[in-house]
Amino acid sequence: MNATNQNKMFPINNASSHDADLISKLLQLNPIAYDRVRTTFAKEMGIRPSTLDLMVKSEKQVSQKDDKSPFTDIEPWPEPVNPETLLTDIRHTIQRFIVCQNETIVAATLWAAMTWFIDVIQVAPLAVITAPEKRCGKSQLLFLLSQIVKRPLAASNISPAALFRSIDAWQPTLLIDEVDTFMKENNELRGLINAGHTRTAAFIYRTTGEDHTLTAFNLWGAKALAGIGKLGDTLMDRSIILSLRRKLPNEVSVRLRHAEPGLFQTLAAKLARFALDYSDQILTARPHLPDTLGDRAQDNWEPLLAIADIAQGDWPQLARNTALKLSSDLASSHSIGVELLADVHDIIEKIPSDRITSADLIKQLCDDLEKPWATFNRGQPISPRQIANRLRDHGITSNTIRIGTNTAKGYLFSQFADAFNRYLPPDHPSVTTSQTIEDKRLDVT
Repeated sequence: MNATNQNKMFPINNASSHDADLISKLLQLNPIAYDRVRTTFAKEMGIRPSTLDLMVKSEKQVSQKDDKSPFTDIEPWPEPVNPETLLTDIRHTIQRFIVCQNETIVAATLWAAMTWFIDVIQVAPLAVITAPEKRCGKSQLLFLLSQIVKRPLAASNISPAALFRSIDAWQPTLLIDEVDTFMKENNELRGLINAGHTRTAAFIYRTTGEDHTLTAFNLWGAKALAGIGKLGDTLMDRSIILSLRRKLPNEVSVRLRHAEPGLFQTLAAKLARFALDYSDQILTARPHLPDTLGDRAQDNWEPLLAIADIAQGDWPQLARNTALKLSSDLASSHSIGVELLADVHDIIEKIPSDRITSADLIKQLCDDLEKPWATFNRGQPISPRQIANRLRDHGITSNTIRIGTNTAKGYLFSQFADAFNRYLPPDHPSVTTSQTIEDKRLDVT
C-alpha cells in the first residue's frame, strides 16, 4: 500500500488488528444496525463512540473511492426529525418549483421518502413522470427528486447491461429521463425494470466471464422514469403516476437554479434521519389499504401509506385520497382490451335483447367516432377477427346465434358477465346486476 493510501486509511492502519477487524464488520452494517452496536464496539476498543464514528466514516470514504462508486453518503440530520413536518416541508418545496396538481405533489413527496426505506419494504413502485407534450416540467421534477432521494443515479438513456450492473453494484435510486424516446421498442429494458418491482422477484441471471459462469444480478431498488405519453401497460401497472401539464402564463414557479443553498441537502439529510429512526416501524407496518384499490395498486401504495401513517396529522387521509384519485386515473387509461370491454358493456346496456351479431357490434362500436374502433384496422373499421381475438383473451368466444329466423356469428351477453366483473373499474356498473341479462333465455344453435 502506498503512502497516500496509508494516509487515507489512517484509522485502520493505526488500530490493532482486532480493532481493524471490528471496523471492517461495522462497515457491513446498515445505519440502524450500526447505531445499535456502536457504543458496545467503542467500549470494546477503548474509545469514544464519536471517535469510532469518525474512523468508520473515513474508511467508508476510502472504500467508496476504491469501488468507483458515484455516490457520497448523506450524513443523517444530527437530531430526530418530526415526520409530519418533514413531509410537509418536502411537499411545499415541490409546490414551489413544479406546477402540478396536488395529488402529484403528495405522491412525489411520499415516493421520495420511500426511497430511504428501500431496505425494509417489499414492493418498490416505479415513479412515472408523464405529460402529454414537451415543456411540462418532467425533467425539472425528475431533477428535484434526484436531489432528495437516496443514492440518486440519473441518466437520459441506459442500456440493459448498464442498468442491471449498476443496480446490482450500487443499489441506487435510478432516475431515467426521456424514456419515451428509447424504451417503448426495448422489450429487454422494460422487462428488467419490471423485474425490480418486488424484492423476492428482483433477480435475473446472466452468464459472465470467459467461462460463462452463471451469475445472479439483483435489480431491487427504487426507479423513476420521465417521458411523454403512456409507457407499456406492465410498467404503468407497477407505477405511481405523476402527471404533469404545461403551466399557464399566470401559474408561477421558482426556477430550480434559484433554490437557496443547502435546501435539498437539508431535506435529504432529514430523510436519512427519518429512515434511521423509523425503519423498524416501516418494516412491521401493515397500513389499512382502501378496498376500492385493485390488488396491484394496493401493493404499490402500501409503503407510501405506511410512511404517511407514521407522519400522522393530515398525511394518512391525504395519502389515501391521493391513492384513490391517481389509481382511478390509471384505471381510466386502461389497455385496449379493457377499453373494448367497457364499450361493449355500454352497448349491451342499451339493447333490450340478450345477444348481438358481430356485424351489429362492429357497427355500434364504430358509430362513436371518438373511439378507436372506426379506424382500428389500419384506417378501416375493426374486423370481426380482431374483435374475436381481443375478447378471447378474456374468455369470451363468438358463437352461431339465432336472431329471429336468421343465424349469424355473434355473442350472448351472459358471456361477458365474468369479464366485466374482473376487468372493468369498480365504479363501472356491471351487467351482472341487471335482471334483463340474468333472466333472458339463452338460445345457441
